[in-house]
Amino acid sequence: MVTKRVPAGLPEDADLRRADSLAREIFSDVANKWALLIIEALGEGTLRFSELRDEVEGVSHKMLTQNLRMLERNGLVERTVHPTVPPRVEYTLTEPGRELRTAVDAICGWTHEHLDHVEQARERFGER
Repeated sequence: MVTKRVPAGLPEDADLRRADSLAREIFSDVANKWALLIIEALGEGTLRFSELRDEVEGVSHKMLTQNLRMLERNGLVERTVHPTVPPRVEYTLTEPGRELRTAVDAICGWTHEHLDHVEQARERFGER
């Protein structure tokens, strides 16, 4: 993978090419299917855990929990616990999370636009 050089003045931690960079760690965190789908779902508004699980079809309880914690740790999702019995927990995107959703929307749009092309390429690949 070729990435652009980090502009002058930015710390080495911003260089995706460096294995020990914070930028690469963040990229690895958010560039997985569950994180992208969670960000997309939360882009529509605040959701409870069970609502998110319904929106992101196929995600296990464990994977949803892990990804929500990771997104919260990275400051992309805010978790709010309401003092009710049982407690009501809601998740919403933070401002940086909403900005990231713009990129996620672009990836989703690209996927829809090129779905046929990818499907045809897979069929040709399988014919070998």
